[in-house]
Amino acid sequence: MLDCIIIGAGPAGATAAYHLAKKGRSVIVLDKASLPRHKPCGGGVSPAIKKWFDFDFTPVISNTINTVRYTWKHGDPVDADLSMLDPMWMVKRDEFDQFLCQQAQSVGAQIKDNTEVTAIAFQGDHWQVTTPNEIYQTKYLIAADGVKGKTAQWLGFPSRENSIGATLEVKTAIPETKLHTASFDFGSLKNGYIWNFPKADGYTISAAHFKGKVKTEELKKQLFNYASASGIDTSNAQYYEYPLAVWTEKPILHTRQALVAGEAAGILDPLIGEGIRPSILTGVRAAEAIDQALAGDAKALARYTDIIDADWGVDMVLAQRLAGLFYQFTQIAYKVGVKRPAAGQIMGKILCGKLRYSDVVEQAMQRLKKSLIPGFGR
Repeated sequence: MLDCIIIGAGPAGATAAYHLAKKGRSVIVLDKASLPRHKPCGGGVSPAIKKWFDFDFTPVISNTINTVRYTWKHGDPVDADLSMLDPMWMVKRDEFDQFLCQQAQSVGAQIKDNTEVTAIAFQGDHWQVTTPNEIYQTKYLIAADGVKGKTAQWLGFPSRENSIGATLEVKTAIPETKLHTASFDFGSLKNGYIWNFPKADGYTISAAHFKGKVKTEELKKQLFNYASASGIDTSNAQYYEYPLAVWTEKPILHTRQALVAGEAAGILDPLIGEGIRPSILTGVRAAEAIDQALAGDAKALARYTDIIDADWGVDMVLAQRLAGLFYQFTQIAYKVGVKRPAAGQIMGKILCGKLRYSDVVEQAMQRLKKSLIPGFGR
């Protein structure tokens, strides 16, 4: 009988496995893909995740960012210098996720790839997990198999309405003058934005739609338009689309002897689309909760839901409020918000994990409302 089975070897699952194994718990991670596996993703990671680990991420940092450039429809730029912060990391998800799995293995976790879970069943006091070649028994279960995974649904969690994201991966040499600059473009894509993250061997240009509906052909069109306007040759580019599970309200993330974590928990930031750091956060907290439950704490799993809401969800509600105004009045928001000298650095600090939305949203909302409603705030 295992202490915990984790379904999904992404950042949330690998993180949970690492921390559970370090506490001496028996844990297996099951993933249907062959690892390392490609995953289209912007690959921006806040250096704030260092506080949750005792090893160095340098081997999988493809590039670092010390400047963020914001534009309105490819023009009207404003640059924010982040040199006073730990530089934001650029990673490739196949390398990053595999590295986390290897760290988990180094402390005793088992990682089984090419192993699709075909069914789960609660057996009174434990879970039975079925794969094509083996049946496992475990006291606790973590569903971390992503936005398209089935485990959360099998556990009885309600399905989510997903947003849409897309990525254009371009292999090319990057000039030194652009290597350490991340770019965000607003206005080109309605109810969303485009971002361009440079890696050691090329650009990852992504687009996300966070409000209302969008045709997938519009995402593709705007990504290629952005690349063309930026002078980037897309003759060898690879294009991908995928669903995004954006945080919308406080969800229940626990059930009997099981938790849901990572993208399966819908932890994506509804304003800027950050997903890796909150996925890792849920992995850390899930490991803590299950370790406490194994030690006899009957309320540990229920606390996990409350802890994730306090650590992340409360800020996401604020981000949702700000996103509602920002994406409805994007041009005004860009002029009165993003173009302010301090605004770019504030957003950079949020990206780097140095600020929370609770530190800035009220002031940002007041500024936007003043611009939209005559006489407001006078």
